[in-house]
Amino acid sequence: MDGFRVHDVAADLAVRATGGMAELSPELDAAVERLWRAACARAEAGGAGRLFNGLVFSADRFAAHEITGHMTEFRRVVAQMHDPAMFSALGLRQFAVCGVLLCQGGLLIGRRHRDAVYQPGLWQLPPAGSVDGSALRPDGRIDIHAALLAELTEELGLPADAVDAPRPLCVVEHPGSHVCDLGLALHTALDAEAVLAAHRAAGNSEYDPLLVVPEAELPDFVAGLGDEIVPPAREFMKRLGLLPA
Repeated sequence: MDGFRVHDVAADLAVRATGGMAELSPELDAAVERLWRAACARAEAGGAGRLFNGLVFSADRFAAHEITGHMTEFRRVVAQMHDPAMFSALGLRQFAVCGVLLCQGGLLIGRRHRDAVYQPGLWQLPPAGSVDGSALRPDGRIDIHAALLAELTEELGLPADAVDAPRPLCVVEHPGSHVCDLGLALHTALDAEAVLAAHRAAGNSEYDPLLVVPEAELPDFVAGLGDEIVPPAREFMKRLGLLPA
């Protein structure tokens, strides 16, 4: 993972919003708005849905037991994704939760929509998603478990009580976009057929196809994907002993 930065985290990791969102100069705001509008048009035209400019969490400081940051507009994050040079002015590290879900039958893996705003068409480990304002608590704490379990229900159609408590693995920071993916190990007693049936009945269209790959077949399956799998997924699987270190 050349250029990627891995932040080790503890099992009792706390994530908190401690700062505010900086004001933008008129010139920078106009540049952000142009990129945002273009991304919205591409997503809607390609069938990936309408983008919403809500608040998302951006990490500022990393320590094993605590990550601190601030809430920011999603449009700023999208603009920096499409023009990484904006990092010098915006300094955003969008924070995302990424489940590594093992069921009775293997590991869940899916391919992202080909017109998604970020990493379109790549394979990743669901459930996954940005940490938005719904995870922010009155005391500034970011409820990362609630954020992941909300994605579990939205993307896969599984209730929160279908899985054991999530366990933090590590954070992987992308060198270009500076998106920070927090891997969290998940386990369910459901078998592959039940998980895929829940997705068909109540999940969304985030992944097509969605597969359960037996653990013994994972090394060959991932090797066959090559560069078509998001790099953090490999690191998370290694941390769980699913791929060779």
